[in-house]
Amino acid sequence: MSYEQLAEALAFCGNSLLSPMTQTSSIGLDPSFWRNFPAFDDERVAAATEGLAQWTKRFGESTEGNGADPALACAVEYTRLFVGPPSPAAAPWETMHRAHGDAAKEVTVGFGDSTFEMRSLLRDLGLELSNKNRQYEDHMGIELMYLSELCRRRAAGGECVGEPWSDERIAEFVHNHPLAWIDAFAAKVREAAPDGYFECLLALVKALLEVVSSESASRL
Repeated sequence: MSYEQLAEALAFCGNSLLSPMTQTSSIGLDPSFWRNFPAFDDERVAAATEGLAQWTKRFGESTEGNGADPALACAVEYTRLFVGPPSPAAAPWETMHRAHGDAAKEVTVGFGDSTFEMRSLLRDLGLELSNKNRQYEDHMGIELMYLSELCRRRAAGGECVGEPWSDERIAEFVHNHPLAWIDAFAAKVREAAPDGYFECLLALVKALLEVVSSESASRL
């Protein structure tokens, strides 16, 4: 498995969750992009990318000829899910998904212990957010970008025992942060926008996180 390729895949997914397609690239609406996306010899990733290819094909056919802008339609879904108004239908911050039961109902602000933990991790890696959209540090997109940087440094610098990008630290981060709450986050997305682009994208994100976790753990 290539940590360098994983870094690129995670960065794409992270950016896709941080900004709508009207502000970035609409390459995610091209079926051939997903059919050429690296599968990392993993059935879960391959199934997720094929699901995205099929979704984009159907979506393109449904908008073709009616004058609709596919990227704008996905941007509308993005806004409804992650921005609002009046509030996100699927809050993209870890703080909002770590509580369970009655305690979860009381969490109404996406700023908590997970935010401080991510802020510290980013600082320790020497990273500073431009944060043009004023996102909390425990946003799923930011966690994926952080993980992407860990994988990039792992590919460039080797094992580096004790460093944040060592196999042990990468596996620990994935387990304690994005993988710990992606199911709850994806469930909210699925509830608010069933069969939408971001439901499919989060299926890929989970598969990639599982690949990183398994690969890192296997090298310990």
